[in-house]
Amino acid sequence: MSIKLHDKLPNVGTTIFTTMSLLAAEYKAINLGQGFPDYPMSAELIELVNKAMKSGYNQYMHMNGLPLLRERIAEKIKGLYAADIDPETEITITPGATYAIYTALTTILQPGDEVIVFEPAYDSYIPAIELNGAVPVLIPLHYPNYSIDWEIVKQKITPKTKLIMLNTPHNPTGAVLGKNDIEQLHAVVKDTNIFILSDEVYEHLIFDGKQHESVLRYPDLFERSFVCFSFGKVYDCTGWKIGYCIAPPELMTAFRKIHQFNAFSCNTPVQHALAEFLQRKENYLQLGSMVQQKRDLFKSLMAATKFKPLPSYGSYFQLYSYEDISEENEMDFAIRLVKWYGVASIPTSAFYKNNTENKVLRFCFSKNAETLEKAAERLIKV
Repeated sequence: MSIKLHDKLPNVGTTIFTTMSLLAAEYKAINLGQGFPDYPMSAELIELVNKAMKSGYNQYMHMNGLPLLRERIAEKIKGLYAADIDPETEITITPGATYAIYTALTTILQPGDEVIVFEPAYDSYIPAIELNGAVPVLIPLHYPNYSIDWEIVKQKITPKTKLIMLNTPHNPTGAVLGKNDIEQLHAVVKDTNIFILSDEVYEHLIFDGKQHESVLRYPDLFERSFVCFSFGKVYDCTGWKIGYCIAPPELMTAFRKIHQFNAFSCNTPVQHALAEFLQRKENYLQLGSMVQQKRDLFKSLMAATKFKPLPSYGSYFQLYSYEDISEENEMDFAIRLVKWYGVASIPTSAFYKNNTENKVLRFCFSKNAETLEKAAERLIKV
């Protein structure tokens, strides 16, 4: 007699990122699917990690994270967003932003709670909500600009609404929240017990002179928020899986109760290195303009193809419509691009629970110029 397992995620399989990356490897395709740079990260930061290891910083770090690193994060936030964050009570270092998001959801949610999620959405959100026994309330962003219809949000609020999830700059669309969105959010949550979870991992990857509307800028929003960040997206080290969560003291105390029995602590030498490297402000202040150049290069190269760009104001990504090319669904077309033309992308339908189709693919442009040029040469043939 075999033991039967009750699957907590019966409708979830292998992630689209793994699927497309394996397919890209099999067909030796250029991988513009998964969001990671193919150019070297800072040699100085690598040396700082090496230095920390050789200096003996190799044992458990404090559960909350290296105090100096949290202090440097607080200094950075003060400079960027004019927010006074207490590094002792309001910042916790985490093994990546996805972990921070999951832990925040586990801190907040009880079975039956409702969570407003805007689709397309990063693929970890809905499974994390469901694993906590809560119910995702799905609201589509308005195609093709992927803006929030706040009237629909107001209609979806119920006594069970516990949380609104935000992501700006947005993955997969590259959309960003503006001042009007913040005003509407204020109106929606005012005089309620609704929490906010703000995924801001692409905070520095913002283009065309736009301002990143961090929840940290707004004290009355921050008092009900968990805000999650990633060092991997800032310093081109996605494989390090290190980030942090910021929340008011009462919320952070509850967050840490869960954190202490899960990861407990994070990579010690990396934290020492980051604490020193954060003092080089130019590395994150210049990041947006550098990555915008890659967006602009890829867009100019893609102008010779039949793909049509949709607006991207941030992140590693730009969506492209193929409605003038094929009637195929997004997954089939994405697979054909890999097999026939040697370029991997991500079907945007994968970011919808019900696989909404708009004939749109997500391409990652955070690559070497040579990579983007080779990919465009192949896509011109489509």
